[in-house]
Amino acid sequence: MQSWVDEWRQPLREKKAAKSFGLDRAKDLLKTAGYLKPDYQTWTKAFRESFDQIVAGGNLKPYLVNELFGVYTRRLKAGAPFKQEWKNLYMLIGAVISFEKLLELSMKHEHDEASVDRYYRHLFQNILDDIEDLSNRLSVQSMPFAFDEFIEQLKDDTLPLLLSDFPIQFDRVHLFRLLWSDLFKKKEWREDVKAQLMQVENKNLPAAAGLVHLHILLREDEEALALLHPYDEEITPYFFYWLELLDNKRMEPFVVEFVARIKDYLSWQNDYYACRSFMKMASRALTPFCTEANRLDLYEKALVQMLPYSFHDYEYYLFEKKEYEKWMELQTYVGFNFENVSKERIKMLTAEEAPVLLPLYHQAIQADIDGKNRDAYKQAVRKLKKLRAIYKKMKRIDDWNLFLEMLLVRTKRLRAFQEECKRGKLIDA
Repeated sequence: MQSWVDEWRQPLREKKAAKSFGLDRAKDLLKTAGYLKPDYQTWTKAFRESFDQIVAGGNLKPYLVNELFGVYTRRLKAGAPFKQEWKNLYMLIGAVISFEKLLELSMKHEHDEASVDRYYRHLFQNILDDIEDLSNRLSVQSMPFAFDEFIEQLKDDTLPLLLSDFPIQFDRVHLFRLLWSDLFKKKEWREDVKAQLMQVENKNLPAAAGLVHLHILLREDEEALALLHPYDEEITPYFFYWLELLDNKRMEPFVVEFVARIKDYLSWQNDYYACRSFMKMASRALTPFCTEANRLDLYEKALVQMLPYSFHDYEYYLFEKKEYEKWMELQTYVGFNFENVSKERIKMLTAEEAPVLLPLYHQAIQADIDGKNRDAYKQAVRKLKKLRAIYKKMKRIDDWNLFLEMLLVRTKRLRAFQEECKRGKLIDA
């Protein structure tokens, strides 16, 4: 027991010590630090040196990274320019270099992806959020000509991140797409990097996704789709960004391609919570386009592809469209539970599409009888009365009489059930 407690406390002690060391180191650096004059090489050299001195030293455990990275970011902000537009550029470049250094750190110290996910994956995501915010700010302001050199050098530093063998593939692609969508807008830049990526042999997934993205930015949709076809399930989650980026006039072929991939992706993923999360994201991404473009057939196809994870969305969709027969088939597919259908829905179905309820009532009545206890039998009798009313409404009383007769024969050994049928006046006493 004591050994377990010591093992639990050890990371806490190490975190505290690391933070103290990092703070002391940062204080030493801050004494000599000050405002860094605008120069790309000076900035990036300072970022890398600070990261190495504060975060990356020694045999670094993954659970220490978060504490030390927090100290490093304080040091980075201390050197920021005073003018807001220059500060935004400085922080953006610092964020990209920080992303790069975190990747290098994970490789250098052999932190596997599970450890990164547990202890500091959120740092990558926070950096990406900052990059999106800062690049948006810079893209909407009138940038001074002095920024051109910085932006161009930053552009050149992003391509190696995409082409490297670093782990954390999705985040690397997201970084690339954010910057090339919002900041690197010159057509000649995009054409140049597209040509470089086309020359890469045996493209890994990030390189392929980056090339697809440049085709899309250059409005070369057919080339983008052709490049997507050979890649398997792993590229499917990358569609979400493109579906958000494209306008409705260009989106349909990408939606068709995405929907066609859904079932295989979910089978490959094979994790309930991951599949549920994917389903929710897919539904949110597809709804605006499918509604505005009147392509609800594509939305329904996607919901079918995502079963059973999309059951609640799909059954709601079918009921709202009054496609009651399909709704009933879906209920049967998942293993119908009569108690989960609201009284309002039962009432609506009884009024609008009573035949749909017949198999549902039959199934629910049999489930109650199989319960083989007095309460379950009472529930069965209540449902039988409602079923009788539906048969009467449909003018099929002969069918009702035949069904009841056969049911009583099958259950003649269940005395308690027979008694409840008599009490409910389904049969003569």
